[in-house]
Amino acid sequence: MGQLTGWFLWFILIWIFAFAGAMAIGGFFMFRKFLKRMPKDDGKSVMDWEEHYVNESRHLWGEEEKALLEDLVSPVPELFRDVARHKIAGKIGELALNEKVPKITEELVIRGYIEATPKRDHKFLRKKLFENRIDVAPYEHLF
Repeated sequence: MGQLTGWFLWFILIWIFAFAGAMAIGGFFMFRKFLKRMPKDDGKSVMDWEEHYVNESRHLWGEEEKALLEDLVSPVPELFRDVARHKIAGKIGELALNEKVPKITEELVIRGYIEATPKRDHKFLRKKLFENRIDVAPYEHLF
């Protein structure tokens, strides 16, 4: 058997590191998803509660609020947009059910959007709200 030399050796080495890196990144995200599916003390996982809030508040949504939510999640890459929309809708539903509101309002959508968005993305969130001419002053305490 001959030794690997030249460009083929480098190709194989780079391929090994790229493959190992891709596996590590994929494993990290799968593990995060697994942790979100783990039941908490109440017997429901984070994702179960999210689904519960979305289903229980479905009848409270109006067309304008749905359109606003769709516009707010538009900067999220297409691949992750459904997950982001569902997470934000779950938070909005949670707020609506806890406050026992008769209808989801623009104010509730914005509050839920801010609370469901990770802190690292608040800069992009502010930019999107500014583009939509939404005053962030009343929501400053949520940032």
